[in-house]
Amino acid sequence: MFGLLGRKLGHSLSPQIHEKLGDYDYRLFCKEPEELEKFFSDKTLKGYNVTIPYKVDAFRACDEVSERAKKIGSVNTCIRRKDGTLYGDNTDYFGFLYMAKKAKADFKNKKVLVLGSGGASLTVQIVCRDEGAREIVVVSRTGENNYGNISRHYDADIIVNTTPVGMYPDNGERLIDLSQFTKCRSVLDLIYNPLKTSLILDAQKLGINFSNGLTMLVAQAVKSAEQFIDEKIPEEKIDSVYEALLKERKNIVLVGMPGCGKSTIGKMLSEKLNRAFLDTDEMIVQKTGKAIPEIFAEMGEDYFREVESECVKDAGKQMGLVIATGGGAVLRKENRDALRQNAVVIFLEREVLSLATDGRPLSSSEEKLKKMYETRYPVYKEISDFSVKTNDDAQITLREAEKCVF
Repeated sequence: MFGLLGRKLGHSLSPQIHEKLGDYDYRLFCKEPEELEKFFSDKTLKGYNVTIPYKVDAFRACDEVSERAKKIGSVNTCIRRKDGTLYGDNTDYFGFLYMAKKAKADFKNKKVLVLGSGGASLTVQIVCRDEGAREIVVVSRTGENNYGNISRHYDADIIVNTTPVGMYPDNGERLIDLSQFTKCRSVLDLIYNPLKTSLILDAQKLGINFSNGLTMLVAQAVKSAEQFIDEKIPEEKIDSVYEALLKERKNIVLVGMPGCGKSTIGKMLSEKLNRAFLDTDEMIVQKTGKAIPEIFAEMGEDYFREVESECVKDAGKQMGLVIATGGGAVLRKENRDALRQNAVVIFLEREVLSLATDGRPLSSSEEKLKKMYETRYPVYKEISDFSVKTNDDAQITLREAEKCVF
């Protein structure tokens, strides 16, 4: 039996990853500090991964550790050897290096800015040093290099976030203004929930190479699994498991003009793919207890947009859903970021004169509709990964939308 040791493991992806790597029993072991001594002495476990906050405790409990683990001072993989002794390794080293290579981040002779000074930061620093970084600057809230004087490091070539800032449920937070780092060519964020933090979304907009922490998580798991089963796993497996997880976890977000069929196609996609469905307009109705025309009539558009933003942010934080948005949900930048952080976005395009207008306060006339379309069309194109032309045949639209996802 194998598994993962940690204190809070409710959102762990490790079981899903390891079930794709080998035919072995993999469980979660949630333990309190006072339970560690008994756990480490349990010789019925063949091996286990270790996560926060027990990596240093595991290091101390091992009879022998790898050279990588010695450098880092912690382990994330423990193996019970045939003689009963406990061997520790740190596969996070390999995981981060693989992640960096996927983002085309070459550390040799580069200045690397590492955000955060915790255990993950130390792993990153050692990899950067081993890979020949010219300078490694660690930024913390109170250290010599902090967020108050970070301007002295605007010349960084590579930025690595090892902090939890921007991680679920605090999506949208960021530590730095990436646009100030004009020499930066790679951004690596160890966070994998959301799939794209604000830092990564900024990198994407600026054309900077990036990678999220899911790549590292899968890569380190593969190296751990090799030790569990004592068998080499082809490196291509990292990418295939990563892609499988991405498909499972990514939302499918539908954007487009009011009346273009987002709710209809969304429900059909939801049923076809066996995913939960959310309609942000329906969320607004549930939240306010009023129909949308009533909200516009009684409270006005500004109030509606505030409530809409709250609902869009709530929906965008979740994963594995089909989400239909209101026609104007993409108008605010914070909404666009909230929708894109975990999703593939599909723009449903439909001829203006074919759009439904009943019960739609802002598109109640042909003139209003055309003006709205001219304003919103560039925004729909900017946020979307794919565009699908729609018509009265919903089945054809459904098939085209499916092609965008798989």
